[in-house]
Order: sequence, then structure tokens, then C-alpha cells
Amino acid sequence: MAKLPPYTSTGEYIWHYTYRCLCGLIFLFLILPILIVLPLSFNVEPYFSFTPGMLSFDSDAFSLRWYRDIFRNGMAAPDEPFNWAWFMDSWNNAQWMRAIRNSFFIGICATLLATALGTLAAVGLSRSEMPYRRMIMSILISPMIVPLVITAAGMFFFYSRIHLSQTYLGVIMAHAVLGTPFVIITVTATLVGFDKSLVRAANSLGAGPITTFRRVQMPLIIPGVVSGGLFAFITSFDEVVAVLFLASPEQRTIPRQMWSGIREQISPTILAVATLLVLLSIILLTVLELLRRRSERLRGITPS
Repeated sequence: MAKLPPYTSTGEYIWHYTYRCLCGLIFLFLILPILIVLPLSFNVEPYFSFTPGMLSFDSDAFSLRWYRDIFRNGMAAPDEPFNWAWFMDSWNNAQWMRAIRNSFFIGICATLLATALGTLAAVGLSRSEMPYRRMIMSILISPMIVPLVITAAGMFFFYSRIHLSQTYLGVIMAHAVLGTPFVIITVTATLVGFDKSLVRAANSLGAGPITTFRRVQMPLIIPGVVSGGLFAFITSFDEVVAVLFLASPEQRTIPRQMWSGIREQISPTILAVATLLVLLSIILLTVLELLRRRSERLRGITPS
């Protein structure tokens, strides 16, 4: 930690440490709800509060009961011995397992579609000869600006007319629309530092547009593409409003299942799932940071 210079006045000393205290309080304000959820997910009692046993750190007050409930709730035979039949019963019948399966399937498909469309759009918008670039960019990123409930309502009426409402394809397309702006912004930011003379050199050597993109541009912008894909995946994985409008009970995702659990049957299983989602977010943020550093190294910038 850098020391303050010797000529720092008393008022500057006070402001320096006051500012640090304010930053610490803001950080606690943002992180405290997460820190509360983590221990509550191990509560042996079906309550959303700290029991006397938990406050006294009694080992009997903590349990993996609600994590096991993720795999058991809704099973036809939850008390059977653990084997392949038990696993298939959990995979096919457990409510939370079905929601997890749907979330990953919809999220991965929407991410692939959003990444492909967003990357192509960003490459096209980065070309100086592209007409009406600003207007097109504003239209493409409008799902980030327009209130989500309005976007979801519009999608519902449109997809209902073409019979895509309450289908996997409709939910995937809706999530792809919501995730594409993140890919466009991330890839566009990566293309700002791209040396366009490499494209001209490839063209002068006889390479076509597709070959130039695949062999010259794509290897250099891949960190931005992957980062945008991760943002699109997080957007799809965490989205609940469009699912409420478009999905049927068969396409129920984790956020939709949590929403139903809070309204219909409050259970600490929700806290266990939330803890797992926090761990997933930490992993994705770590990957994003590693990709950011790799992108800076490729551009010749010392990672900060």
C-alpha cells in the first residue's frame, strides 16, 4: 500500500481515510446480502433466519439438507439407494434438476446464437464505409435500454403470432436478442485496438473476406468474443421476465423456479441454489478477468 507523501496536510489525511471508510461501507452494503445467504443455505431448520444453534456455531445446526433437496425434490423414489436409476430419476423428475437442465440448455444455445450474430454485427459496424453506423448501433443495443418488461411483452405478442410462444426456440431467440447487445459492445471495444493494416495486407496477398476474418481477425479478437459470449450467457442464465412471458412449465429455468418457490412454497433450497449461482458467477468473473489480461497482452499493453 502506497504511503502518503510527507507534505500531506491534516485535512488531506482525514479525507484519505474517510474516503477509504466510505468505500469499505459501500462494499459491505453491496456484498452483505450475499454473505448472509451463504451460511443460511446450510441451516438445518426450514427458516430464512439464523437459529440460536447457528449463532453459537453448533455443528448440529448446520446441514447439507437443502443441497440434497435440489436433487431429491420431485423424485419418484428419493429414498432409493444411490445408483444410475436414482440419478436418472433425479435428472428427469426433480424440479430443480429440470430447471438447471433448462437453464444450461437455453443459456448455451442463446449464447451461441448471440455470439455469432453479435460478432458479425460488430465486425460490420467497425468498418468505416458502413452507412448509418450510429443509427444501426443504437437499434441493435436498444434491448439494453428499453425496459425489459416492455421488450418481453412485445416478444410475447410477436412470438404468439408465429407460434413460438411457450417453446424452447422462442425462449432461446428471446434470450439471444437480450444477449446480442453485450456481444456487440464487447467485440466493438476489442476492434478499436485492431490494426486494420493486417486486413489490407491479407487482401493484397489474395485472401478473401472469409479467410481474412477466420485467419487474421478472429484470432486477435477472440478474447473479446469469448467475453461477450460469457456476458450473453450470464444474461440468459439470470433472466426471468422474458421467461415469465414466453415459457411454459416445461421451459421453467432456475430464476423462474426460484420465483415460483418464493411465491408458492418458501424453502431454504432457494438459498442453496443461490449459493451455487454465486460460485458460478465468481468462476465466470475470474474467466473474464483472465481474458481481459490476455487481450491486453495481445495488444501490447501491460496488464494492470
